Amino acid sequence: MALESSDVTRPSKAVTSVPELVEAGFADPAEADMLHAVTKEFRIRITPEMQQPATGIAAQFVPDKRELLTRPEELADPIGDTVHSPASGLTHRYPDRAILHVTQTCDVYCRFCFRREVVGAAGPLPADQLDAALDYIARTPQLREIILTGGDPLTLSPRRLTEIMQRLDAIPHIEILRLHSRVPVVTPDRIAGLLPALRCVRAAVFLVIHTNHPDELTASAREAISRLADHGIPLLSQSVLLRGVNDDAGILARLFRDLTALRVTPYYLHHCDLARGTSHFRTTIREGLDIIASLRGHLSGIAIPSYVLDLPGGFGKVPLDSNAVIPTSDGHWRITDWRGQVHDYTDPKR
Repeated sequence: MALESSDVTRPSKAVTSVPELVEAGFADPAEADMLHAVTKEFRIRITPEMQQPATGIAAQFVPDKRELLTRPEELADPIGDTVHSPASGLTHRYPDRAILHVTQTCDVYCRFCFRREVVGAAGPLPADQLDAALDYIARTPQLREIILTGGDPLTLSPRRLTEIMQRLDAIPHIEILRLHSRVPVVTPDRIAGLLPALRCVRAAVFLVIHTNHPDELTASAREAISRLADHGIPLLSQSVLLRGVNDDAGILARLFRDLTALRVTPYYLHHCDLARGTSHFRTTIREGLDIIASLRGHLSGIAIPSYVLDLPGGFGKVPLDSNAVIPTSDGHWRITDWRGQVHDYTDPKR
């Protein structure tokens, strides 16, 4: 009989180096030198909860020599965080909402991350930069929603997270605080201590959980997510479409059904961004559209997320199954952003 995830003995510490990868059986000793070269470019951290042999999990976190290949279209800042940054740690791309990068720390470092150039380089946003970002938010009354990200905002201590939430809550025109995090899945034992911080404000608080494969929803993760829902925190999810991980309608159907049963509404399915060294993860847009089409009718509408592309260069998200996205030739797409500007996008060559 297969063991439930709660019956499996987990490792006691995170994997943060190539020797630890080899020791844990996630890497071939013969490839150690190559993987050292990868980790000099992009950091590695795998929590005990995610140290599982399942392909859908390991491929997301274990470095791969293919990350040393940078294609011409790949970018250090693929979604244009810095293009729309009026203050350090702040991205203001849309009129009514802004992103506050409260930390550069994550509990895991995903191999496909669009911020892989900066995550892990530092910890919480320095006090003077946080002050400047909050000052900009306070004097920009069109802002209604602040999205706390990073890095991962739930890696902050409860004290620091509470302070930031309350300082944002003191700004009268801020009505919604949204947090994007992997912590409920990759470090679920952290959640109990963070619950008071998530309930300390008058603003509406939404938590968007990043998870890509149903195997990530271990017994501990399910317990943490249920605890969040029981405390009345609205839960959404975001996933990234990843070749070799979840580019299969059956896998995504399991994930979205499981999330919905846990009171998490699937929100976004992201087309994989043009981050450096990630071409082996990217599907074509047509492949993604076909997967979404195959889910319709087989899944409830509340279980199907919006399939989106974050346009390279900072032009914002576009739903890929909309009239804003037009195929022009094999692998080429003409995409209109929310401002009406038109962009060309080319699928990866296979």
